[in-house]
Amino acid sequence: MISKFFLAIMMVVVLLVMVGIPAWAADPEVSVRQAADTIWTLVTAFLVFFMQAGFAMVEAGFTRAKNAGNIVMKNLMDFAVGSIAYWAVGFTLMFGVGSFIGSGSFFLGGSFEHLGLGISLPVFLLFQTVFAATAATIVSGAMAERTKFTSYLIYSAVISLIIYPVVGHWAWGGGWLSKLGFIDFAGSTVVHSVGGWAALMGATILGPRIGKYSPDGKVNAIPGHNLVIAALGVFILWFGWFGFNPGSTLSPFAPNLGLIAVTTNLAAAAGACVAMIVSWFKYGKPDVSMTLNGALAGLVAITAGCAAVSAEGSVLIGAIAGAAVIFAVEFFDNKAKIDDPVGAISVHGVCGALGTLMVGLFATDGGLFYGGGVKLLGVQALGVISTFLWTAATAGTLFLILKHTVGLRVKEVEETEGLDVHEHTSYAYPDMFTSSLKM
Repeated sequence: MISKFFLAIMMVVVLLVMVGIPAWAADPEVSVRQAADTIWTLVTAFLVFFMQAGFAMVEAGFTRAKNAGNIVMKNLMDFAVGSIAYWAVGFTLMFGVGSFIGSGSFFLGGSFEHLGLGISLPVFLLFQTVFAATAATIVSGAMAERTKFTSYLIYSAVISLIIYPVVGHWAWGGGWLSKLGFIDFAGSTVVHSVGGWAALMGATILGPRIGKYSPDGKVNAIPGHNLVIAALGVFILWFGWFGFNPGSTLSPFAPNLGLIAVTTNLAAAAGACVAMIVSWFKYGKPDVSMTLNGALAGLVAITAGCAAVSAEGSVLIGAIAGAAVIFAVEFFDNKAKIDDPVGAISVHGVCGALGTLMVGLFATDGGLFYGGGVKLLGVQALGVISTFLWTAATAGTLFLILKHTVGLRVKEVEETEGLDVHEHTSYAYPDMFTSSLKM
């Protein structure tokens, strides 16, 4: 099945090259390089879009069977709702002219010539849309199994409309952070920390699942229903990350393209290895879920500096993130008493911030460990802190408004019996919940 998928991807690429480039080359106003850049950006955008399936599988696998359909529905609809919201408003706020927030005509109606793109605006919009969707979907896992579907739809629209685009403008749209020299190549902070910190606020305001904590404060494990599905999701995400990071060059001719792919892969591998080893020492056995999150932690952490660090540096970044994610999960679960079923806050919020800071240490041009002093590290820290403050304030306000208006949490009976049947009148696994089926 997987081999057929890879074959289909390769056939699409070949067809685009055979059909697209000659046609574009016949137009004297469109160069062969522009055609190649367009194909590259589209294909990598498709890979990033496929990460939505990865997130859906990870979240479904790490949660209970009675909520699997709800998880899939949320991952589908945050992309659908977010795509429209980002096209209508978010893209202009992110890439319009301005220092704090972009300005211009909505619905892609204004001029974006100041961006100096080598590809068409619609292609760039699509590539940025799949990134915006990634930030939105991160929250789904942390708030899983007890969130009202209506509230989640509203949140998905708002993060794509304004919360994510403002941070994106600061770093990527010519805003104040980019002018200071902030480095976040593909979004450890812009994408992942925004999603992670929003998840933190949502899970905190929402409260833990029923039965997660005893009255005496004891933590009760609530195992996910399918580690195999969760593992498939991690593999899909790892695969999609080769669109996420290398695709951010917007061109297959980027001289550091190979390095970006290598650093991405090595960080993920180091994260998985170290998470496995640390869990082995802590728990006596190599923990599957922690190791899976270790791979994701390495990927999230390297996303900021994948084009700025060496291969050796990427291994260290991934290794540090792989260890950090275990301690972060334990902190939020045991100490802070914040119930995050999939570890999204730790993987995306904590490791996104950590990876962004480590650019200030490991960047071969300007990093502290390479004789660059503390200037870059200070800029990176400023980006991490300002993103946390903005996201915590806006997402926290949003979730509080939702809590006191349409409601944020489902009723106790709905949570107990499962969101699949109460929110969607269906089951992901009907044979598990019905005594008989009509064939």
